[in-house]
Amino acid sequence: MLKPSPTSAVALPQRLRTAVTQQVSSAGSGNHAKMSSTTVSEPSTSHPQQPMLASQRAKQQQSPAQTQTSEAQSRRTGRMSGYFPLGYKDAVHQWWTGISSPAAERNVLSFIPYLREAASGVTQDVTKPDPFGTRLWRSTMVELSGKNRSLNEVSVERVGEQADDTLVMLHGYGAGLGFFYQNFEPLTRIPGWRLYALDMLGMGNSTRPPFKIHAKDPKAKIDEAEAWFVDALEEWRRVRKIEKFTLLGHSLGGYLAVSYALKYPGRLNKLILASPVGIPEDPWAINAAMPEPEESTLASEFTDDQESIVRSNTTGDNNNFMRARDKKDAAPADAKPARRPLPGWLVWLWDANVSPFSIVRMSGPLGPRFVSGWTSRRFNHLPQEEAQALHTYSYSLFRQKGSGEYALPYILAPGAYARNPLINRIQDVGRQVITPATETAAAVRETGIPVVLMYGDHDWMDVTGGYAAEEKLKARKVKALLQGTEEEKRRENGSAKVIIIPKAGHHLYLDNADDFNKAILKELEDTRARSLKTKAPERQ
Repeated sequence: MLKPSPTSAVALPQRLRTAVTQQVSSAGSGNHAKMSSTTVSEPSTSHPQQPMLASQRAKQQQSPAQTQTSEAQSRRTGRMSGYFPLGYKDAVHQWWTGISSPAAERNVLSFIPYLREAASGVTQDVTKPDPFGTRLWRSTMVELSGKNRSLNEVSVERVGEQADDTLVMLHGYGAGLGFFYQNFEPLTRIPGWRLYALDMLGMGNSTRPPFKIHAKDPKAKIDEAEAWFVDALEEWRRVRKIEKFTLLGHSLGGYLAVSYALKYPGRLNKLILASPVGIPEDPWAINAAMPEPEESTLASEFTDDQESIVRSNTTGDNNNFMRARDKKDAAPADAKPARRPLPGWLVWLWDANVSPFSIVRMSGPLGPRFVSGWTSRRFNHLPQEEAQALHTYSYSLFRQKGSGEYALPYILAPGAYARNPLINRIQDVGRQVITPATETAAAVRETGIPVVLMYGDHDWMDVTGGYAAEEKLKARKVKALLQGTEEEKRRENGSAKVIIIPKAGHHLYLDNADDFNKAILKELEDTRARSLKTKAPERQ
């Protein structure tokens, strides 16, 4: 956590007074202009005219061009206040008195109903009994090998029950496990499951070791960046002694979940990708010798108003998602979805590996105000108290030392297009060799796993990539059934489907938590039934 210096505390108010004075004088100049115009056209005859102040006289003598400039400045000031609603005074107060990131995470988790926190072996009392059985949650830092490598973990367990199945949840870029706070309680209502939510290495409240890429080849750089995260996940699995599990990843977490499935076969029962980044193919993102993409739907992440999405009564049509199949069939093969132009400065910052969190850290006492530009839109559909807790939590994460965030430009090109698109390799998920062949035994190969792709109906992530991935996975299953051994055909377990969550955007797990949780619970129940069916012969 950043510590303010005594010198910055002294110098800060003067800088703030200057910024506030500029906004006030800019806004006030428009009022003076209106007052001067009224005085000239309708002078008062009842009272003697008061002498003008020098500032008023100068304003009256302004040319029309100067007046228009002042009014334009006033409008810009108003727009800036709309973009960043947190005031200067409140921003400085939050920066100066900000709580630690673990405390901010705990504040968010305090909104979870029924679950009890298990701390030092002592269970805290709650006033409301749990209608789904006693459940405990605990927060743990799981140490990994190497220097400064630990993963922040929140787990939920059902007391007095044996957990045969495990759900692991991974957040998106720069986020943290606290964003899943509306999912923890509903997803642990069914017996037989244990839930883990992880902060990826170098993000959230996990440790933040220096991120360095040693490879020289472009493809090797991508592999090394992905390995930085998925190797830590695999080591965590070994520490927790989990044989197999269901993996749910959102956005970048979904991309890395696919990477994990390909690198560490035989460990997943099911793969759930919630609005995953990096599926569609873009020629500029793949070929390093070509220019970077100049257009993208990524801007929607910062401009979309969540309240308007979740309160809408109509089905979203961002990229015509619900009609994606028809659109895909009707469009030419080389057609591309409409995108928004990317500013040149954004492309430059991306390639220079200057993350948005670097800007938050450099903003100092204005950092909370800068973050409010995102949180005020992202969480405005939530109750005020929860939205405020999530804003504080977000700022507490964004201001931390840079680490895993620097992997982004190695994995994605500007506009969130993957440099190694998942569409070119997702068909191999669940089809890897687990045990290589020997002189006396044939190779043991995976026989498919269920893959679920989920999108919001107002998602800025292109769902056509999800449908394309579904088709590739199904085609690979057909091939396996035609070419596999009799034993492999008997054990065939592959499937793929796309689920659309209504009244939800990219953060579908939070925009419409109820429908998202229902869909996930159905998948968990299906996985549980498959698991029990598989284990039945072993128990006989």
